Amino acid sequence: MKKVSIVILNWNGEEMLRSFLPSVCKNSEVEQGDVEICVADNGSTDGSLSMLEKEFPSVRQIVFDKNYGFAEGYNKALQLINAEYVVLLNSDVEVTVGWLRPMVKYLDSHPNVAACQPKILSQLAHEQGKEVFEYAGASGGYIDEYGYPFCRGRIFNTVEEDHGQYNTTAMIFWASGASLFVRLSDYWAVGGLDGRFFAHMEEIDFCWRLRSRGKGIVCIPESVVYHVGAATLKKENPKKTYLNFRNNLLMLYKNLDNFELHKVLCFRWFADRLAALVFFLKGHTDNASILFDARRDFYKTRYGYASERAKNMISMVDEPIPEQAKFSILFKYYIGRKKRFSQLKINS
Repeated sequence: MKKVSIVILNWNGEEMLRSFLPSVCKNSEVEQGDVEICVADNGSTDGSLSMLEKEFPSVRQIVFDKNYGFAEGYNKALQLINAEYVVLLNSDVEVTVGWLRPMVKYLDSHPNVAACQPKILSQLAHEQGKEVFEYAGASGGYIDEYGYPFCRGRIFNTVEEDHGQYNTTAMIFWASGASLFVRLSDYWAVGGLDGRFFAHMEEIDFCWRLRSRGKGIVCIPESVVYHVGAATLKKENPKKTYLNFRNNLLMLYKNLDNFELHKVLCFRWFADRLAALVFFLKGHTDNASILFDARRDFYKTRYGYASERAKNMISMVDEPIPEQAKFSILFKYYIGRKKRFSQLKINS
């Protein structure tokens, strides 16, 4: 058994692999046990596989016949992994010297912590000489009482510069799928990622299941990586809007009890329509329209998740979850003008 298996899911990412895989191969060492580096290929049609054979012969290849998406792609890949810990690592991530060691050390000494993430900074800003948190994860993720995610270092579209203000190891609600370090046994104990999500929100749903069962999740800023971000779907892409809104609602259905779910869905009836109006006023009519498609498909498909919901309700031991904010981040941000995480108190 390997100590750590780093699994990079690839779909037509030849240039990303060529750019960022060298840092993974060079900097991924631990003091005890072996580290395996794998690329799981989601049916690429570019030259990814031949490039790997020629330029990275030591990297293990797991090849799929088609694109299974982020969630199911990782589930299929991890079925073929034999390691104590796995890292779900995006192909557009540059890792730094010794990045694995703090995470291995922490989880080795904290058996009730199931997962963690490093501090995630923007690769593009780094190239310009700035240290700025990356949108998808920053220094650890949280959600508010209505299911809106935010991070230490990023609230909505306000991304902070990193001045060491979030350099403490902290318990978090969710760890970013861009660089998710997890015990393989805990991964499968809660069923892995939900493959039906395809992509987006799947890591938050996964982490919610871990937290509700009493397993800890932490951010370890001593470990640092740089992430390009939005390498597959740009932020304004209607498909991304659809997956974000549909999957967010499905996540809420799967993980909230009846009272909280009813309250949150009533709020979201208004909030999602307001979001559609904002898209429309900004000229993003495709995004405005597809948001309603996402809501329609949520209501059409939610009862297909009833068995998972029932299992989550029965398995819940940590409720309320301390890292779920007891406020609306929308109100804090747009009305209270709280733009930085340091201005928030999660449990107030």
